[in-house]
Amino acid sequence: MKLSRRVLDAPPYLFAQIDKAREAALARGVDVVSLGIGDPDKPTAPFVIDAARLEVANPANHRYPPYQGATFFLDEAAAYFAKRFGIPLAPLDNVLALVGSKEGIAHLALAVIDPGSVALVPDPGYPVYATSTKYAGGESYAMPLAHERGFIPDLGAIPSDVADRARIIWVNYPNNPTGAVAPLDFYKDLVAFARKHDLVIASDAAYMELYADEGDPPHSVLEVEGALERTIEFHSFSKMFNMTGWRIGFAVGGKDIVAALGNIKTNVDSGTFVAVQNSAARGLVHPDFHAFLRASRDLIRSRVDFIKSVLDEVGVEHFAPQGTFYVWCKVPRAFGGSVEFCSAVLDKVGLVVTPGVGYGAHGEGYFRISVTTPESELERAAQKLKVFFR
Repeated sequence: MKLSRRVLDAPPYLFAQIDKAREAALARGVDVVSLGIGDPDKPTAPFVIDAARLEVANPANHRYPPYQGATFFLDEAAAYFAKRFGIPLAPLDNVLALVGSKEGIAHLALAVIDPGSVALVPDPGYPVYATSTKYAGGESYAMPLAHERGFIPDLGAIPSDVADRARIIWVNYPNNPTGAVAPLDFYKDLVAFARKHDLVIASDAAYMELYADEGDPPHSVLEVEGALERTIEFHSFSKMFNMTGWRIGFAVGGKDIVAALGNIKTNVDSGTFVAVQNSAARGLVHPDFHAFLRASRDLIRSRVDFIKSVLDEVGVEHFAPQGTFYVWCKVPRAFGGSVEFCSAVLDKVGLVVTPGVGYGAHGEGYFRISVTTPESELERAAQKLKVFFR
């Protein structure tokens, strides 16, 4: 049996590897606590579940969904965007339902990349940007995210010949894995850069509603004048309403790029169950929507503060996240690299943290902690960290 080169040459997916390492440790009888994968431990928003009971029971929702998305879902996604960012969108032109934002992110490469063309990707960054580019036959050019720059890429450092060969530039704020949030001035520079080099801007905004500063919510790229025509932005209900298993998200952007992604999707999937779409949409208009998000942010802030205090106690350098539920940390100098460090922590005390190199070469020397675990597990993780560093 012969497999394609795109499968044989692709690296294993980072979080699948972490799952395997955790399962292997459990099989050895190790008492494991995982601060690895960002999967919210709290249940889905109760008002979404209540809506789902009615939506699932409605026979009208049991057939194939409309390819672009259910009308109610598209309308409410557009309404949310107008309220949150002040940007009016036409639901049928500028909004597309996704089987989770990861699906849309992965398929976008097929709509933009030809063999030999370039994608500009953040490094460290979500691995799917580079992997999907490779699947489409393209090349990735890494844009370093250095802490000296607030984990914002230096657009001026990208060689002109590379930028001219590029088709797309990826950004992700609030950022996974660093927790950084981009200022609006950066997005203005980004739009000018994309216009100069005729690039599609792809903005991964999965963590948009998880931010630390209640007085200054993160911005959308689409707030910049002239951005809409060349931008597509990905939003997710996974982190907004703790719906990771439901697989529902949406993309918003210019009519042409949204239609291009829709063209790929109509040929490879049949959309998300309408009951799931409508349940998520009803969450956006529920009276408890904002209260639920505030409670989620308060919980994350409390957990992050606890982990930061533990890291301070054991002497690990870390960066206060402005968004997401991750803490980006420096690997202690005594260790050769992030994989060595994370393997040692798992082997010696049964704690799973994520090696930074899994997010790209510029993630080497760092590791990521996720606080998506109950307080009792965070307490156990804290004790394991203290034992390890003793």
